[in-house]
Amino acid sequence: MAESDDSQKTEDPTSKRLDDARKQGQVANSREVNNLFMMLALTLSVVMFGSTIVGDIKNLALPFVESTDQIPTDIGHLQMLGWRLFAHMLMAGIVPLILALFAAFGASYLQFGLLWSAEHLMPSLQKISPMAGFGRIFSMRSFVEFLKGLAKIAIVGAVAVSLLLPAVRDVHRLIGLEPVQILDTMRSMVVHLLIGILSVIFAITVFDFFYQRFQHVRSLRMSRQELKDEFRDTEGDPMVKGRLRQLRMERARRRMMAEVPKSDVVVTNPTHYAVALKYDQATMSAPRVIAKGIDRAAQRIREIAKEHDIPVMENPPLARGLHAAVEVDQEIPPEFYKAVAEVISYIMKLRRGRR
Repeated sequence: MAESDDSQKTEDPTSKRLDDARKQGQVANSREVNNLFMMLALTLSVVMFGSTIVGDIKNLALPFVESTDQIPTDIGHLQMLGWRLFAHMLMAGIVPLILALFAAFGASYLQFGLLWSAEHLMPSLQKISPMAGFGRIFSMRSFVEFLKGLAKIAIVGAVAVSLLLPAVRDVHRLIGLEPVQILDTMRSMVVHLLIGILSVIFAITVFDFFYQRFQHVRSLRMSRQELKDEFRDTEGDPMVKGRLRQLRMERARRRMMAEVPKSDVVVTNPTHYAVALKYDQATMSAPRVIAKGIDRAAQRIREIAKEHDIPVMENPPLARGLHAAVEVDQEIPPEFYKAVAEVISYIMKLRRGRR
């Protein structure tokens, strides 16, 4: 396609341009959607499995608190104890991990569906060019993303601090509570904190989702010349198509004019319209239009009819009606039977009189 600067790219991208970009892996992708789904998975894990995780932590920590002197301290027992702790922690975190993986894939699928592109795997000098890398790092898009990141950190941090401050002021109440009660209180605090952060991230995600789509469409805008080039590539050169259409019309007109000598009568108006009719009782159920035209084509039909002694009759209403309602090589509809029958019968009387 023809190259043009961004100031000339004022037209929205076509569906073909969007499809080509998708094949190359260029889609509207908001990272905030992934962050939202990951945070949602974490929150659901804490809400649904928090009590179970707290119970597992209590069961793991209880021997270290109640019977510390009975724990073997040799290397073999310590290694076995370490592996047991690791296995318990892994079992406690396996469900949240699976939820997080589903959330990561689900966020991408909801944004742009299944997408596989090997374009980014292809070697390119552009990927290792220092100047190209410098341009990507210090581009306006990177600067905007940097400001968005700072704003997000500031907003989420402010919400987290506002939610944690009341809990920090009440931390002295944890003194004297049982370890299980402390863990339950901390779980409630974490759930409260995650829900607050999740609400803020949801609002940020909605804004970023539409912003990324706007930026994606804007980056694929096309100039008028690119639209013309794409149309020519997909639909063919308009000049060539027009010339082919003209040639087809000329051939059809020549074939139509060649049928005029076979007609029985030509109905005219008297100069602008001409319709050539043919009727064979043995093969046709009704008269058929074998040629028609207006202006120059009508004049040519009349000339050919006179050259071959074909009767020419002036009947403006009938000529206009047949020209508008009946295509070439089609039989006339019933509403024209009476008028055409009068014309055909008159022509037959003329022929009998001549004989």
